[in-house]
Amino acid sequence: MLIYMLAAAMTIAMLIATAFGLHQEAARVRLDERNDRSRGFGPRQR
Repeated sequence: MLIYMLAAAMTIAMLIATAFGLHQEAARVRLDERNDRSRGFGPRQR
């Protein structure tokens, strides 16, 4: 029974870590996209 509880806890921890990693990666991609868009020709747009 203890092994099943540990396995469940590890599974939940891995799911949380995966969700956190995906959130961080999406934020980085959004930041990169915003920076790429702001480096165009002409006046800087906000």
